[in-house]
Amino acid sequence: MAAGADTGFSTRQVHAGSATAQASPRATPIYLTAGFTFSDLDESAAHFGEGTGFGYSRTGNPTVHAVEERLASLEGGDQAVLVSSGQAAVTVALLALAGAGDHVVVSEHIYEGTRGLLLDNLARLGVETTFVDTDDLDAWRAAITPRTRALFAETLSNARNDVLDVAAVAAIGAEHGIPLVVDSTFTTPYLLRPIEHGAAVVVHSASKFLAGQGAVLGGVIVDDGRFDAAASGHRFPHLVQTDRLGGASYAEKYGARARGQYIRESVAPRFGPSPSPLNAFLIGQGIETLSLRVERQSQNALAVARWLGQRPEVERVDYIGLDSHPHHDLGERYLTRGFGSVFTVTLRGGLEAARHVVQSVEVITHMTHLGDVRSLVLHPQSTSHAARTVEERERAGVFPGTIRLSIGIEDIDDLLADLDQALVGVPVLERETVVL
Repeated sequence: MAAGADTGFSTRQVHAGSATAQASPRATPIYLTAGFTFSDLDESAAHFGEGTGFGYSRTGNPTVHAVEERLASLEGGDQAVLVSSGQAAVTVALLALAGAGDHVVVSEHIYEGTRGLLLDNLARLGVETTFVDTDDLDAWRAAITPRTRALFAETLSNARNDVLDVAAVAAIGAEHGIPLVVDSTFTTPYLLRPIEHGAAVVVHSASKFLAGQGAVLGGVIVDDGRFDAAASGHRFPHLVQTDRLGGASYAEKYGARARGQYIRESVAPRFGPSPSPLNAFLIGQGIETLSLRVERQSQNALAVARWLGQRPEVERVDYIGLDSHPHHDLGERYLTRGFGSVFTVTLRGGLEAARHVVQSVEVITHMTHLGDVRSLVLHPQSTSHAARTVEERERAGVFPGTIRLSIGIEDIDDLLADLDQALVGVPVLERETVVL
């Protein structure tokens, strides 16, 4: 509508200036709007019937779409769906595959929020979970039942830094037509692209390394576009059967892209964890420097881990980049560009030693986060792993004296100096009992 001088004040305050001059911005524009106008009835009908164009930001937004395309490209996937958080990404991915009466097989070394989702929330919806040791391939195979709908694991375990043998676990799933869903937050697509090794779906907390600056929340699901209705259709009837109105199935409409389109059209918009276009923009800006940051963070982390490994106050350093880590060879096979920035350090002085270091660091920040440009520290026993039993914590590599570091891009000399002063006065006790 043209809001000229002959229209009223209230009309002009809403409409004046809405027809802006055409321009070609180099940065991704922020379409901060709830909805989009249609030129005519046919255009709106095509949007709702065929999914063309944009109608409402919960179901699609140009800023969000631009970031999704970038992430799909970087992961080597068919399509990406951006959501409001990493936890939302895991939830949407699993709900796209499993429902009441179904079953998933999951690595026992996962993020506590995901573990709680499986044990407390999805269990109430009738989804059963079997946990297995990440590197026990026989356990993965033995846990599969006729009701299994997904295998789920993280590329690097929190907190022991165990490496997922993506190709081996994906192959086990493929034997039964079951997709492997991988949380690759710790490794990012710069260090590892699980789809290239057989994974079907990759999720990230985009709040971490992808955004990088610690300012926004976001998550992403990337589908490989390789859904095989013949091999997997019996496990996923919602993808191969006609819809409730008798229309074509997702497999009929989209072929190998059926799973990804189901995530995009049915699960994400209906459960509603839509990302803000502003957050999507900031995630997209962060991605532009992803390789530079992760390369620097990995270099810094390796230097810090080696330095800590020589300190008398330190019991053990669980970093995949060290020769001493039991999964180091596997890490070298999968992580050719660097070993990431997150790892744990267990101090000989137990809880009081950990308390002293966490409260003494000055350059390193004490907070719940990781993948930031800033170096961060947390005490897993009292925070991220507090809901686990002592035995469960020890199997994950978490002891009273364990601290988790997420190394940033600061100058390495400053990080080492900060840790050096924080270790002053740390008690050195007898070795803790280590259960692996």
